[in-house]
Amino acid sequence: MSPYLAEFLGTMILIIFGNGVVANVLLTKTKGNDSGWLVIATGWGLAVAMGVYSVGWISGAHLNPAVTLGMASIGELSASHVAGYLAAQFGGAFVGAVVVWLAYLAHWEVTEDKASKLAVFCTAPAIRKPGANVITEAIGTFMLVLGVLTILRPDNLNPDAGWDTGLGPMLVGLLVFAIGLSLGGPTGHSINPARDLSPRIAHFLLPIPGKGDSDWGYAWVPVIGPIIGGVAAALFYKAIWPAAGS
Repeated sequence: MSPYLAEFLGTMILIIFGNGVVANVLLTKTKGNDSGWLVIATGWGLAVAMGVYSVGWISGAHLNPAVTLGMASIGELSASHVAGYLAAQFGGAFVGAVVVWLAYLAHWEVTEDKASKLAVFCTAPAIRKPGANVITEAIGTFMLVLGVLTILRPDNLNPDAGWDTGLGPMLVGLLVFAIGLSLGGPTGHSINPARDLSPRIAHFLLPIPGKGDSDWGYAWVPVIGPIIGGVAAALFYKAIWPAAGS
């Protein structure tokens, strides 16, 4: 399997589980309706773990343009691979969103709240202040990328507790769970441009009854904020942390 196909499939899996848990909590007459933020944060952490388990050994399981750009900024990913990774991530996120729409097909018409329907696909701020919202997304993504780089260092995961035993992906999932609990309140912690933009496009295109608009005025925030945070975290890691094995 090529790394690009791996990124496509891994991101698709991420969105199916991640946006799926949001649908289960927010849409009317689901078994998980109104089960709350803790369920959403848990579901997203597990979604990331499942995506990384699926393709981490093939592509590194970035599943996130902010991670890819951060890695490329410090030479951990060849510049020639960046466009392919990004295209795969955005494509996989779109397909994943369509799968979630199909999985909850009977629930769109009975859900009256337009904001809930949109929230299944993409994020929105609790308080709409774009500058502050960008800062929140940048901080969340900074912690994500810094956590990935530090937790998964070759000399931090020994042979008895690393990728071979499956601990690495679960630690990344726990990291996303922690970000959701601690930093997710202001913006819903997109921390991933593909996770937000591609499903937002799916919301715009799909025939969802009574869906309302796709909030394009906010769409730039969960793209720019994560990119800033991801690249900043990678550069910070490169400048501060000693080389692996040193």
